[in-house]
Amino acid sequence: MTSLDIFLWIVFPYISMTIFVLGHIYRYNKDQFGWTAKSSQFLEQKRLRFGSTVFHWGIIFVFLGHVGGLLIPKLWFDTIGITDEYYHFGAIWFGGLAGLAVVVGGFFLFLRRVSVKRVVKNSSPSDYVALIMLGIVVLVGFTNTAGYTASGGTFDYRVVIGPWVRELLTFQPSQAMVASMAQAPIGFQLHVTLAFVLFAIWPFTRLVHVFSLPLKYLNRNYVVYRNAKPYGTPKTKTKYDVSSK
Repeated sequence: MTSLDIFLWIVFPYISMTIFVLGHIYRYNKDQFGWTAKSSQFLEQKRLRFGSTVFHWGIIFVFLGHVGGLLIPKLWFDTIGITDEYYHFGAIWFGGLAGLAVVVGGFFLFLRRVSVKRVVKNSSPSDYVALIMLGIVVLVGFTNTAGYTASGGTFDYRVVIGPWVRELLTFQPSQAMVASMAQAPIGFQLHVTLAFVLFAIWPFTRLVHVFSLPLKYLNRNYVVYRNAKPYGTPKTKTKYDVSSK
């Protein structure tokens, strides 16, 4: 185990999580007005409707899959009768489909942000940084699932990355798990490292809206946008119109 291993698998994750927590506290106290996803629905709707729907449903299932795979010990799955074969089948097919949805939806959102002039003019550098960084993390993770696990890779992240994450969260990192992470396939190492980079920049981007949890929007009617009359359109006269007298 080298100094680089200690930095990558202990020091850097804690730096990232510290920035993540303190950054959100700072952002909420100093920039509540900017704590938003900055809706651009009125600028363009067709690509947004498809891309946002596919992306957000995909990311929800990806998140739930990561919670199940990283925070729930493998022993629990064994105890309730979920074998490795069943688990990996679900991870590959259901996780793969969720990852594909995120990739496709994210691509449409990125294409929209760089090709629709009105959206481009109303975008900030942090919007592009967040979208690109999130896309890279998802692509690397999707590649691990589709390119490694689905092709017969034997690495089981539940017995290496999962315990390592739980040790970090309980502030009990061990040399044994750091050594195990140092021996993990490079694709999984890259995915984890990029994820912590994403967590570090998270508080300073539009991604903060994830924690707003606007549950009231679930039963709120959609906002309907209609084209206004072009400027200079003659007004229709009525018997009550006194402007022409």
